Amino acid sequence: MVEPRSQLSKTQSYSESTFSDPAIATEIPNPKAETSNLNFYYNGTAHAIKNVNFKIPENQVTALIGPSGCGKTTLLRCFNRMHDLYPGNRYEGEIWLDSVNILSHRVDPIEVRMRVSMVFQKPNPFPKTIYENVAYGLRVRGEKKSSIIDEKVEKALQGAALWEEVKDRLNDLAYNLSGGQQQRLCIARALSADPEIVLFDEPTSALDPIATASIEELMSELRKKVTILIVTHSMQQAARISDYTAFMYLGELMEFNETEVMFNRPSNKRTQDYLGGRIG
Repeated sequence: MVEPRSQLSKTQSYSESTFSDPAIATEIPNPKAETSNLNFYYNGTAHAIKNVNFKIPENQVTALIGPSGCGKTTLLRCFNRMHDLYPGNRYEGEIWLDSVNILSHRVDPIEVRMRVSMVFQKPNPFPKTIYENVAYGLRVRGEKKSSIIDEKVEKALQGAALWEEVKDRLNDLAYNLSGGQQQRLCIARALSADPEIVLFDEPTSALDPIATASIEELMSELRKKVTILIVTHSMQQAARISDYTAFMYLGELMEFNETEVMFNRPSNKRTQDYLGGRIG
């Protein structure tokens, strides 16, 4: 069972003078990724992300929390340029992945998505076999050597804690798996290209408690190898699995800090109101 990394304080009280606004308090000495004055517009005019600046620590789990419609998923999808798939959307500012600005027009979005994989809210396996679901990204990259594909498929399924359950049925259709297994298959598919960052968009919202616990355990293991950025509506989940938390409100980043610090000693009034259930 995943132990909570932090918990909400039920006894602390705050005065208005306690807070600063905004509160991006934590320095990350060796970030894996960093946003710089990031803005995003839907259809060129709807300003959804507003001047966001923060650093994502390497090999840690960073949770994005906030009320519905606050920009969490929009921000998440900026990191693999998913918004490029729809005409009229526009970025401003920069997202640095190591030393590369991945929003640059000189950077191929396909290459970005090889470095930054994504797992969606609902399991979305392809109408293919278990094996071909995981091999798909490798084939897109041009890998043709079957021995290499076999090796990477097995490695990805092991990384998603699914290999022992499916190793004797790799030619079965992915739809024959349970919901929790399908989501782990999608994680294996995301891992097959050896990404540096994995984005999770509400990955357990469609799963039962047992499958949710399994995915949370898996993320705790994956953080040893990859950097994780997760959107979650569950403050309890953020407290259980994340090392750092970013609180979004109306497209702005209100606060970013270590999860334990933010949940117990928030520096921003809106953060405290959200954690206390007064906004949401």
